[in-house]
Order: sequence, then structure tokens, then C-alpha cells
Amino acid sequence: MLLLHGALIVDGSGTQGWSGDLLIDSGRITALGPGLQIDTGVPRRDCSGLVLAPGFIDAHSHDDAALITAPAMMPKLSQGVTTVVTGNCGISLAPLVNPDPPPPMNLLAREQFRYAGFAEWRAAVEAARPAINAVGLVGHTALRLRCMGDLSRPATAAERDTMCELLDEAMRQGAAGLSSGTFYAPAAAADPAELQALARAAARHGGVYAVHLRNEMAEVLDAITEAADCAFEAGLPLIISHHKCAGHAQWGRSLQTLALIERLGERQALGLDVYPYLAGSTVLREDLADGLTPIRLTWSDAHPELTGQWLADIAQRWGCSEAEAVSRLQPGGACYFQMCDADVDRILTHPLAMIGSDGLPHDRFPHPRLWGAFPRVWAHYGRERGLLSLEQAVHKMTGLTARRFGLPDRGQLREGAAADLVLFDAGRFGDRADYGAPCVPAAGLVAVWVNGELALDNGQPLARAGRVLTRPVRPGS
Repeated sequence: MLLLHGALIVDGSGTQGWSGDLLIDSGRITALGPGLQIDTGVPRRDCSGLVLAPGFIDAHSHDDAALITAPAMMPKLSQGVTTVVTGNCGISLAPLVNPDPPPPMNLLAREQFRYAGFAEWRAAVEAARPAINAVGLVGHTALRLRCMGDLSRPATAAERDTMCELLDEAMRQGAAGLSSGTFYAPAAAADPAELQALARAAARHGGVYAVHLRNEMAEVLDAITEAADCAFEAGLPLIISHHKCAGHAQWGRSLQTLALIERLGERQALGLDVYPYLAGSTVLREDLADGLTPIRLTWSDAHPELTGQWLADIAQRWGCSEAEAVSRLQPGGACYFQMCDADVDRILTHPLAMIGSDGLPHDRFPHPRLWGAFPRVWAHYGRERGLLSLEQAVHKMTGLTARRFGLPDRGQLREGAAADLVLFDAGRFGDRADYGAPCVPAAGLVAVWVNGELALDNGQPLARAGRVLTRPVRPGS
């Protein structure tokens, strides 16, 4: 039992914060209010001058393997994240056994593709005792690799049935839904029949459908419509992953994309996630090396000594085009500076937008969002620029995300909820990671509790009390 006394309580609902106390007992919030009268023998912590909020929920992570190989999870814990949603962009460890999967699967640790079922991955995560919680999606690309020999075509009816059986099994074992990434080559040939069949399988279990759109550039409106139609036909909520308008020619089009999303939201449940940066990050792709987009190398197996350098500089030294340099650096990854401030501002402050880091924990020189996305939301968009109130920023990182992913006892401070908590100094809380030094912990974070256990205190990792959060199985599912 522990009393957190005198904090500014920002409860995750988006409503005005208030000064008060919160009591933790047996992993749960058992009381909160102004001036709680608690037995004097109960341990207490003075939180005067600090903000107490729900632990942040990363709506879009690629931490499937990191939870097992680096269970301290410091990139996320050190910025106040207590739950990560894994398996995004069609990329999940399960259900796939493959020693050398193709891009983009290599965004995860390649040697970790050893789990033939969701239950096996879940058991491996829980055996590793991660410091934070996890929610698992099942990736469409992982299913394709498991069930199809030829990825250059749509799945046959028999292959669709096999994929649906695997997804159905994963959902019964606690997966939260389906993700897809038809932007990437292994899934690009999937047709509406294939995607809708899988979406219907997830819908039968009350799951969600998270989509890396087929196109985030010139055809972004068509791609949004395609994803929304699939989810609508299947009858499950849609989450548009890391929404952006990518490439100079698309700058300003968030006015169109958000208007379309709002119209679609009148007929179906949908939301979106966004990271608070102008650059994205993914595998090296020649088609993204357009000579206009600044590109910074995050890893390269062929030339690891060049990690962290600008592609333009590498190409100049080699006397070749940027696209040719990409070919010579493969396999690898990079940061792509594709977005503009106005679009990111507009998307991030939209009421439907929740926060996802999209961090890549296995990159040698990662995008700073891996360590800094959540403090940056408040520091840059709230405290510094006044685009969000403290309560709005917290809501986007907690209560809104919990509602989208069906986590009823996370994301909000209330009696009976799980005691996932973050304590921070609102005047100092902010990101210190940048593109030159991407692995720097946040400033101003005081403490983090996960399932009632003190997981981080003044920068020192302590208990590892995370678990895989599974959906309740529907009767008959």
C-alpha cells in the first residue's frame, strides 16, 4: 500500500486536473481524491509540485522482440510508457518461424522469428518479465509469409482460409486484432478479398484493425478509403497508423485527409495515431530516395561504419545517385524527413489522434522517437507552443488510446483501475533525444509504476512487473 500525496492529478480523461491524493494497493488504485484520510501507518510519497497521470500507452510500437531481448525496456520506461501495442504495420513475430524473413520484417530482430503461435510469443514475453505491459496485434505480412510461397499475388481462397484459421487461433489466445502494411512489398499484392476475410476474422473476436496505408503520398486519399471500406465491411474499428502526408508534393494535404477521416468517422469507429516529428523511419527503399527528401542512415549490414550519416553525403563520396547508394547499403534502414510542420501540427492536435512512437528498437542509430516521443508531445506541442493543454496531451497518450484498444482498466486514474502511473515535473518534462544523439532519456520524469510496482525512480530501473494484456474472450468465439 502506498499513498501518493499532493500531486496535480491529470486523470487521462481530458478533463481539468486537480490537486489531490491517490492510494495504491495490490496493484490497483483503491482511492483518489483531495485530502484522503488514510491511516498514518500507510507509506506515503510527497508529490507536491508534480503531475500524476496514467502511464502512457504507446499506440504504435515495434517492440515485439525487444520485450524479450531487452526486457528492462528503458527506451519506453524512461519516457513514462507503461504499455506498448506491438505487431504493427503487418509485422509481428507470431505466427512465423523464419530464420531470415524479408524486409520489412527485419525491422524486428531477425533471429527472433521462432514463435509458431501467439501463445508461444506471449509465453516468451512473460518469461522475460518485461518492465512494461504489452498488447499484441497479429501482422498480415507474418500470416502471408507463413501461408504463401508466392507473395507477388493475392492469396487463394485456401490460403485465405489458412490465414484466417491462424488469426482466429491468435485472437482466442488473447491477441488484440489485426494489422496490415500493404505499403511494403510482401503484402502489396493483397486484394480486398484477402484483407476483408482477415478483418472479419478479427471482428468476430471484438478486435481492431490497424493499417499502415498502402500509400501515404499522392494516393493517400484512395488508401484511406480502401482501409476504411475494409474495416466497415468487416464491422470492426479502424486505426490509421502513423498518419502523415509524406513527400514535398503532399505538404498541406492533411486538410483533405482529416476531412475525409472525419466523414468516414460518421459511419464507422475509427481513430489514428501519430508521432511528433517531421521524419519517419523504416527500411531503406530506393523509391524514397528522390533527391528532395533528406535521408539519414539508421543501420546498414553492408556498411555499418556509415550508420548515422546522411545518404546525400554517402552518395557524393561514392560518386553515385542516392538510389544507387541505397542499393549498395542494403539491407538497412533510414530516417526520411518527409513531412512539414503544418501537417504534423494539424494531425497531432486533431481530436481523433493518439500518440504512437513507431520507434525501432533494433536500429543501430535509431530515430529519436524511440526515446523521446511522449515527453515531446507535452514539451514541444504543449508547454512550448501552446497547441495542447496538459490535460489534452495526457489524454492523447492515455485514455484515448486505452479506449481505442479496449483496455478498460488502463489509461485513466479511477478507483479499481490498474495502477499504471507516471509522475513528472510539468515544467521540465521533455525529450532530450535528437537525430544526432537519439538514445538519451527524457528530462523531468520522476517515477513510474507498472501494475502497482515502482518500476523507475529518478532514472533508476527497479521492479519488472509488466505483462501481456489480453482481450477477454467473447462467449462462443
